[in-house]
Amino acid sequence: MDQYIGLDVSLKDTAISIREDGKRIWRGNCPSDPKVLAQLIRKRAPHAKRVVFETGPLSTWFFHALTSEGVPAICIEARHAQKILNETLNKTDANDADGLAQLAEAGFYKAVRVKSFDAMLARTLVAARNQLLSISTQLSNQIRGLMKTFGLIVPKGTGRVFDSNVRELLDENGGLARIISPLLEAWRDIRKRAADLGRQLLVAARKSQATQLLMTIPGVGAVTAVSYVAAIEDPDNFRTSRAVGAWLGLTTRRYQSGEIDYGGHISRKGDNRLRGLLYETATVILTRTSARNESSLRSWGLKLRERVGFKRAAVAVARKVAVIMHSMLKTGEVFNTSAGATV
Repeated sequence: MDQYIGLDVSLKDTAISIREDGKRIWRGNCPSDPKVLAQLIRKRAPHAKRVVFETGPLSTWFFHALTSEGVPAICIEARHAQKILNETLNKTDANDADGLAQLAEAGFYKAVRVKSFDAMLARTLVAARNQLLSISTQLSNQIRGLMKTFGLIVPKGTGRVFDSNVRELLDENGGLARIISPLLEAWRDIRKRAADLGRQLLVAARKSQATQLLMTIPGVGAVTAVSYVAAIEDPDNFRTSRAVGAWLGLTTRRYQSGEIDYGGHISRKGDNRLRGLLYETATVILTRTSARNESSLRSWGLKLRERVGFKRAAVAVARKVAVIMHSMLKTGEVFNTSAGATV
C-alpha cells in the first residue's frame, strides 16, 4: 500500500506523520536533517508515494537533499495549506504534520516549483547587495540626524560628496568628531563591501547570455536581469508568457459572488523584490525622454498614463515588461522597439 507523509519542518526538529489507507500509522519527531529524515522515511514508510512539507526558510535545502536521497518530496504553498491547517482545534507541530499528511493523501495541495541552488545563489547575491545599500542609507541618515542636533546641516550629496561634507563640518568640532567618525568609517566600509558585491553581480550578468539579452530593454540593468533570470530559471516553466504577470502579482484581483463582481488592486503575490525592480524599470521607460529609447511600449504606456495616472500606468508597463522578458528568453530575440506593446 502507498504511504503518504506530512512534515512540519522547524529549525531544530521536524514533526512527521505517516498515513496509509486513510489512517495514521505512525507519527513522531526527528532532527531537521534531510539525511536522518530520509533514513527514517525508508524505515517507517518503505512505500512512500508523497512526502509533503510547506514553503519556508529550509524548504530549498530540504527539497533538493530529500530528492537526492530518492524521497518523493513535494513542497507546497504555505498560504494554501495554512487555511486548512488552521481548522484544527489545537495548533501543534504534530497536528500540522497530520494535516499535511492528509493533504498529501487527498492530493489537495498546490505544489511549488523549488529553485535550483544556482538560482538561489544569484538571488542571495542581489539580496545581500541590497541589504548593504539599505544599511549604508540608514547610517548616512543617522549621521545627518545626529549632526543636525548641533546645528551642523550636511548638504545634499552622496558618496564622496557626503563624506567630504561631513568631514568639513566636523573639523571645527572635535568632541562630535570622535562620535561621528566611527559611524562614518562604518558607512565607508559598508559602501565598499556593497561595491564588491556589485562587481560580482556585473560579472555574473556578463557571463550569462540570458541576462545580456534582457538588458537590451531600455531601463533593464544587471540587477533586474539577473533577478528575473534567477526567478524564471527555465522559460518552459510557464505555459504562456502572459502567465508571468500573474505569477509576479502584477494582475488585478477579482471578487465575484452573486450580483457582486469587481476587480481590485494587484494581487502582489510572488517575488516582492522582482516586482519592485520591474516597477522601477517601468518608471524609467515612462520618464526617459531620449529619442533613442523610444518604443511602442513607451508610447503605449504614456497614452495609458494620460487616462489612468502614472502609478497605474507604471504597473501596467511593469506587467508588459515581465511578459516581454519571458518571450525574449523563449525566442532568444533582442528587444523589438516597434513590437514592444503587442506582446
